[in-house]
Amino acid sequence: MSLGSIIRTRREEMDLTLDEVSAKVDFSKPYLSTIETGKVNNPPSDELLRKLEKVLKFPAGELLRLAHIERAPTDVRENYESTEAENAKWRQIYKKLANDNREVEHIGQIVEQSELNIEQGGSPISPGRPIPVINKLAAGYPADFDDLDYPVGIADDYVRCPDVTDPKAFAVRVVGDSMEPKFREGDIVVFSPAAQVNAGDDCFIRFADPHETTFKRVYFEGNNVRLQPRNDKYPPMIIEGKRINGMYRAIAKVERL
Repeated sequence: MSLGSIIRTRREEMDLTLDEVSAKVDFSKPYLSTIETGKVNNPPSDELLRKLEKVLKFPAGELLRLAHIERAPTDVRENYESTEAENAKWRQIYKKLANDNREVEHIGQIVEQSELNIEQGGSPISPGRPIPVINKLAAGYPADFDDLDYPVGIADDYVRCPDVTDPKAFAVRVVGDSMEPKFREGDIVVFSPAAQVNAGDDCFIRFADPHETTFKRVYFEGNNVRLQPRNDKYPPMIIEGKRINGMYRAIAKVERL
């Protein structure tokens, strides 16, 4: 979730309108709307973020931290988020060992010397790593696909997706209605080449010949693959397995509101 999405989600959870928040923080409603939709050219000021923290009851400094992370260069941000994830894993390991009835004094000494804070709560909100949006994906019948010869991880547009560690993950905009109601036209779907594909998964399918793609649920039937739309108006397609040279599972969705 982006900073704007986090702010909007909290506002809606508190059943506040943009007008109400605008009046409380003394900033215009249109500007707050551009923040929530991610269309603002520059990150919000620290002054506004502090006011939003109070009105929306975020922990002091939480929105400031997220905004500062977003302002950082990509390599710095990714290194920070990677370090935070690693620290969280070590805290969980220590907590599990400490709760066992085993001799763990030496572990405690190591942790004390390293000043690792194992009492920290759940993982902080993270804006997530940038995922490249490479092209539009037909959710109906297969359509020609062109990634514009971008190198892996490079594109004209990006979305953020927390907890995605696959460096080759990519996102695609949905076109068509064959995967409704779960996926609608305009949604952005994130796919991971590293994720295991099982029967019934929603997948980005790439064909070897002709060079086309589609977005369907997959079912394996002998040497064939059944590509099943979610929309009952569309019939399934039975494809020879050898025709498919790429199958990537959907792991996240950014909805169009």
